[in-house]
Amino acid sequence: MAFKKLELIEPILKALEEEGYTTPTPIQQQSIPLVLERRDLLGCAQTGTGKTAAFAIPILQILHEEKKHETGRKQIKVLILTPTRELAIQIDESFAAYGRHTGLSHAVIFGGVSQVPQVNQLRHGVDILVATPGRLLDLMSQGYVGLQHLKIFVLDEADRMLDMGFIHDVKRVIIKLPAKRQTLFFSATMPPEIQKLADVLLTNPAKVEVTPVSSTVEKIDQTLYFVDKPNKPSLLLYLLKDQAIVTALVFTRTKHGADKVVKILHKENITAAAIHGNKSQNARQHALTQFKNGNLRVLVATDIAARGIDIDDLTHVINFELPDVPETYVHRIGRTGRAGNTGIAYSFCDAEEREELRDIQKLIGKPIPVTDSHPYPASAGNSAPLQQRPPQRPSFRKQGGNQSQGRRPQGGNFRGSRSGSR
Repeated sequence: MAFKKLELIEPILKALEEEGYTTPTPIQQQSIPLVLERRDLLGCAQTGTGKTAAFAIPILQILHEEKKHETGRKQIKVLILTPTRELAIQIDESFAAYGRHTGLSHAVIFGGVSQVPQVNQLRHGVDILVATPGRLLDLMSQGYVGLQHLKIFVLDEADRMLDMGFIHDVKRVIIKLPAKRQTLFFSATMPPEIQKLADVLLTNPAKVEVTPVSSTVEKIDQTLYFVDKPNKPSLLLYLLKDQAIVTALVFTRTKHGADKVVKILHKENITAAAIHGNKSQNARQHALTQFKNGNLRVLVATDIAARGIDIDDLTHVINFELPDVPETYVHRIGRTGRAGNTGIAYSFCDAEEREELRDIQKLIGKPIPVTDSHPYPASAGNSAPLQQRPPQRPSFRKQGGNQSQGRRPQGGNFRGSRSGSR
């Protein structure tokens, strides 16, 4: 199916053609007609499925058609609420790209930077506002943002809002929304609290679900390296000797770990930068821009900092450390298989990460292929098949009962015990 068959208006089709997009992804095929019908939408979709265009394109069309009948100062008609600054910026860029011929205005607001330029943009009037919860509430309390004219509300990455502790801020925003509106709700997972929120927000919604875990990982070439923890830096440097790795996104569990990896890479004259919660917004955005432009070969990130980052033509993801939560593994490696492309994912596993590996392989429904062809093989026992390794972890990792239950209670509304250090 081509975009032309979705009954899109010429200004949007022209912009899509200029961007080089001709064929919609599955979520776009399903969502665009439903949004154009003014239906509420519940979308269960992971990052990298083309989700942003699935709501941005029909929103632009709806506003463009209504613009003909409007006069006076522009008012905020669409609010997209998203958890991270990086994702907010990317969504705003998508509206700029797809809406360049529509005459519609858009703005993005987020914390960590001066509010003055954002306020100045709002004063001129905007049709579409992309925002993170904290800065939005700040500017609403100061009287710079009014939502009384809102027609469409988009809640993006709802489960990550919960993970990052923003759910109460989200509820404070929802109270201020007009009762009569169209709501589009997107979440990669549906833990009980998110399901309750969806039930409150949505009226007779159409449901779209795409890219289950199995199909996300099928198109990615995964390789597992058993390695002792002290040898992980050496293994990383060994792999990066391969010039076929043009760009690599490396994941660590903690902010300190990310900084440490960058220092190791710099010593070997490998261009790299870290993005995490301790970095300023400007520093994070600069690093991301440099990486996208090819001026950095390696970007080292924690999960929360990297959430929603969309990097075209990323060839490799390297899990320097395995995540606590198996779904996070799928999110990580999925960044290299964007919108139908293939990718390569390398994962390091030390003796303390065996339980995480077991959970990941259970989630994706298959073992990750193991390679022994590297100079830093794990010590005896660490690389044995999982079912042959009954010994438990040291007792200090077991406080509070079963560790896997402590990490991820039933319902999935807790996404990792170490998130506070990221």
